[in-house]
Amino acid sequence: MTDPSGPAKVECRQIAELLADYLEGSLPQSVKELIDWHIEACGPCVAFVNTYRGTVNAATKLRDVEIPSELKQRLLNVLRSSRSSAR
Repeated sequence: MTDPSGPAKVECRQIAELLADYLEGSLPQSVKELIDWHIEACGPCVAFVNTYRGTVNAATKLRDVEIPSELKQRLLNVLRSSRSSAR
């Protein structure tokens, strides 16, 4: 039996670090197969992959929107004042 605080967590962390390359299909086949195998048996990684895919899909549907100049100026003022108050 594997120690749940040991290799399984490291493996999950590695999955998270390689996820973008995995979804883009840019990993070597052997690494992709290891990730596929892990994801099939790991509920938290399945949830993470699905959330990541959903986020990527949602982001691709966003469109560029011009920020009204008044709002842009107000945001800049807020950021400047919070920066100077942090000093």
